[in-house]
Amino acid sequence: QVQLVESGGGAAQAGGSLRLSCTASGRSASNYAMGWFRQAPGKEREYVAAINWSGDTPDYADSVKGRFTISRDSAQNTVYLQMNSLQSEDTAVYYCVADILVISTTPVGVDYWGQGTQVTVSS
Repeated sequence: QVQLVESGGGAAQAGGSLRLSCTASGRSASNYAMGWFRQAPGKEREYVAAINWSGDTPDYADSVKGRFTISRDSAQNTVYLQMNSLQSEDTAVYYCVADILVISTTPVGVDYWGQGTQVTVSS
């Protein structure tokens, strides 16, 4: 089992920045790929970004590419999502995820989920 605890959500103005953090704990947590999904009101949960266990292979959804950066501190089992140039469309609950080897881009394929943290962007 892997436990995920997110922090860093909140409110920002359009064009601003926020950074989310997620720390993993549990058996072999350091061997898991980690990432982020988000779910806006009335919409399906969608993939945002992911990074492999060693932290050298990031991946992004097209909607956030060039604005968001995912990184990982493997020693701390912590993944970060730096969100810049925020848009109102980024308003959502952001979920940290973890899975062995890779993160699926569809929610049904992901094994472990955090409780979620709200991000609200006002224009």
